[in-house]
Amino acid sequence: METTAETTRVEREVAIAASPETVWEFLVDPEKAVRWMGIEATLDPQPGGRYRVVVLPGQVASGEFVELDPPRRAVWTWGWEPGSKGTVPVGASTVAIDLEPTDAGTLVRLTHALPADSASAHGEGWEHYLSRLAVAATGADPGADPWLSR
Repeated sequence: METTAETTRVEREVAIAASPETVWEFLVDPEKAVRWMGIEATLDPQPGGRYRVVVLPGQVASGEFVELDPPRRAVWTWGWEPGSKGTVPVGASTVAIDLEPTDAGTLVRLTHALPADSASAHGEGWEHYLSRLAVAATGADPGADPWLSR
């Protein structure tokens, strides 16, 4: 008998005092991406292109870009490579980030569609990393990621 895992959505928003064009670069440029999340990134921002981020030592998120509409929307598949602590397999979830211009900069809307049993941990992770993105995209240094020493 085949079973289907229940899915849900993690949704987060953050206001960033930077233009959508600036924020966009922090989503698709590997050097800028690791300023807010991860210690290494391989990003090929085109449909079917590789998305791979070593988030923490031994924890590697991997997938592929599905949709790119610069500087408005980026969508990629997401999952944890074998050997990582995460429970979502590669390709088993989808992350969508929408960038909306505002008078003060950009409203970032993240939606992560994933198995319900992993929503809490991923919600905590996105809150942590989006707060770092909000700092990095302004040109400031968010500092060393405190999760690296957990």
